Amino acid sequence: MENKYFTNKKYVAFFAILCSILWGSAFPALKVSYSELNIQTADTMGRIIFAGMRFFIASLIIFTVYKLTIKKSIKIKKKEAFNAFKLGLLQTALFYFFFYTGLAHTTGVKGSILDSGCTFFVILLAHFAYKNDKISTKKIIGLILGFTGIICASWKKGFTFNFVFTGDGFILFSGFIFGLSTIYAKKLSTNLHPILLTAWQMFLGSLVLLTIGIIGSKGIHLVFTPKAKWLLLYTSLVSSVAVSLWYSLLKYNKAGEISLYKFVNPLAGSILSALFIPGEAFNVYVILALVLVSAGIIVVNYTPHTKKI
Repeated sequence: MENKYFTNKKYVAFFAILCSILWGSAFPALKVSYSELNIQTADTMGRIIFAGMRFFIASLIIFTVYKLTIKKSIKIKKKEAFNAFKLGLLQTALFYFFFYTGLAHTTGVKGSILDSGCTFFVILLAHFAYKNDKISTKKIIGLILGFTGIICASWKKGFTFNFVFTGDGFILFSGFIFGLSTIYAKKLSTNLHPILLTAWQMFLGSLVLLTIGIIGSKGIHLVFTPKAKWLLLYTSLVSSVAVSLWYSLLKYNKAGEISLYKFVNPLAGSILSALFIPGEAFNVYVILALVLVSAGIIVVNYTPHTKKI
């Protein structure tokens, strides 16, 4: 039954786009969460605690999904646990420290565009990490389009450049960290199921975030409104459901065919941010940035099908 849905092209496209919309929806959800929890721009520890809570819950959900669908033990060897811990430091603790901090200092619309840098950094780093994944002319064109779009996102009315290092810069740097962690995760996933590896690194990384946040703020001082509780649950489900679904798609399809649909990420994130975050809206530079970034993602991932003779 699983194979039927994850190999049918119509279902594959639907699930891939769904994952992208879910990930895109995290931008307005997080920005609204900061407001609901009264986490001020300077309250780094509050955001770290919130991130730790989100990924702790998400990891438990993924463990449960793995146990019910794969039907294997979630236990791993000591060496595997140490490797998962190192990945968790990189992919959850460090990545989300910069991502959450960056998002607090920029808009949801702009953040969703800048976050697409993750895709382009993976392409660049893969060139140096793998002999069989070198940058081609097609990828160069896609990278130029993508990074030009990211630059366009920082222009505003009057043709002035608006780039905040602790906001825009941090999100771009989190994309670079994501690229590094993706290369490392691919190496580790040869010996450990990708979903189980994701659950463990997320679990261990969330403990690091919670420990640093609680020590730094001398306890948990976040006061959850009913809306904030639902947003915490929602963002946790976004991470767990989208990740589990994405890896299921990768199991039966080529990575490029699935990653092609990631162009929906910045579109969904920008549109939903403009709809749900007060004061956020599109302008000509944002629209141009979205067109270029989306085109870049499509170009670097598109592989023409060859007909058999």
